[in-house]
Amino acid sequence: MSAGRVGFIGGSGLYEMEGLIGAQEVDVETPFGPPSDSIVVGELSGSQVAFLPRHGRGHRISPTKLPARANIYALKTLGVERIVSISAVGSLQEGVRPLDMLIPDQIIDRTRSRVNTFFDEGIVAHVAFSDPFCPELSRAVGEAAAAVGEATVHEGGAYVVMEGPQFSTRAESALYRSWGASVIGMTALPEAKLAREAEICYATLALVTDYDTWHETEEEVSVELVVQNLVRNVGASRRVIRSLVPEIPSERDCVCSSALNNAIITDGELIDRATRARLSAIIGRYMPTGGVSKSMEVGDAQA
Repeated sequence: MSAGRVGFIGGSGLYEMEGLIGAQEVDVETPFGPPSDSIVVGELSGSQVAFLPRHGRGHRISPTKLPARANIYALKTLGVERIVSISAVGSLQEGVRPLDMLIPDQIIDRTRSRVNTFFDEGIVAHVAFSDPFCPELSRAVGEAAAAVGEATVHEGGAYVVMEGPQFSTRAESALYRSWGASVIGMTALPEAKLAREAEICYATLALVTDYDTWHETEEEVSVELVVQNLVRNVGASRRVIRSLVPEIPSERDCVCSSALNNAIITDGELIDRATRARLSAIIGRYMPTGGVSKSMEVGDAQA
């Protein structure tokens, strides 16, 4: 794949991308182990795309055990610069109904058992994450979803990411509602954080399957209910993807593409070869052979 292409991470119910021309499976080795599954690359709506089933085909991997670092790193090595995540979520607001779609713009992190950075050994970097989803890519996803016209589309809202794999208690659901959150799911993190560290634009198309556990007049959330609504949502999400791909511009004009600029704090002379090799796909352009990172040089110049 060449740079500038878009990658899709399919969530529950979306395990393969239909209609790819010249589809090929690619097995990518990463320093963080294998991705969730083979990555399928091919042409869709006139553009090269990559597709990765988040939980593996057949839904084999739980949210906590997802190899998120391997998934993001693998897509990065294939030249992916934009990732659209498709995720099943529960609604925390009356006006966000089952079978609606929502494009979140904020995240509340309630995970506790996941590695959420590439920079946890041998190198430290602090990327800005105030706006966790790429606004430009999110806008494009929202426009594509609205153009398809098969569901009510909500643009903006906070996505609570819980650990899982169990659903919320009623008390937890009520708490998240009191915070003003819109939806709850299990997979936007650490994906969004890792994508930002990898300087990849990231957006989520959230497919609403239920009202979580807070809604007393609706059917209680269950696997059966989630799967039933997922089947209906997945077909619409595929059509959104087809509508989206040709509308994505070739150039990026957002902060995502330079997220590591000034973010690498560790003195470049102290970053060993093993660390540089492990993270080469991510930090390569900031690590010249001279030793001091370009990120630090820029930061020093501005200090």
